Amino acid sequence: MRQNLKKFIFSLPKWVRQHLLPLLLTIRVGGLILAAFCLWGFAEIAEEILEQESYVFDEQILLAIAKWHNPVADRIVVGLTYLGQPTFLVILCSILGLLLLFKGKRSEATTLAIAAFGAAGLNLLLKNFFSRDRPQLWERIVDVNFYSFPSGHAMISMVIYGAIAYLLAINFPKWRVAIVSAAVILILAIGFTRLYLGVHWPTDIIAGYAAGIVWLVACILSLELFKARREVNR
Repeated sequence: MRQNLKKFIFSLPKWVRQHLLPLLLTIRVGGLILAAFCLWGFAEIAEEILEQESYVFDEQILLAIAKWHNPVADRIVVGLTYLGQPTFLVILCSILGLLLLFKGKRSEATTLAIAAFGAAGLNLLLKNFFSRDRPQLWERIVDVNFYSFPSGHAMISMVIYGAIAYLLAINFPKWRVAIVSAAVILILAIGFTRLYLGVHWPTDIIAGYAAGIVWLVACILSLELFKARREVNR
């Protein structure tokens, strides 16, 4: 069996052996480890939510952030939080998906669509299951509805901006560090805005990121496995 595997690998095109396989192995191993850790973290937080054991920790953080409120920061945060609005993100993905289809990149477009609508649907299911109320520690300056856990802004922005960053990074490798760094900063900033506005508990944000990473890794792995299989079948 080992000999057959070696023959199979050496039968692949040279560029596949040199570039695609190492990338695929790195993504699979690193991604699976990260996804497993995030899944464990989500499970730990979810257990605390079900047992209502996290409110003291959550309240302390929100009350500390409340001291930073001022009119200028309020306007900036309200504008920034819109970039994580699930409706805005789904529309953004739809536009990008159409552009990818126009350029003949059907697998990337499909992955982006699955990532976006899958994350939105999963978040809705989780919110219904846990039915956690939103914090009411001060008067809100934005309107919110539905349940709190996990944060849709945190989860869906992690998936969509993460997927966009990944697609950009593999197409523009020289800018990979800048692309990933910008995506991370934006995703973290969006999560912070939800705490600043007092519409989510900190554990909502952490769990949203954790669930988002699990789904993002699953989407990226599916895309890379599809590409590898397509190259082998050529």
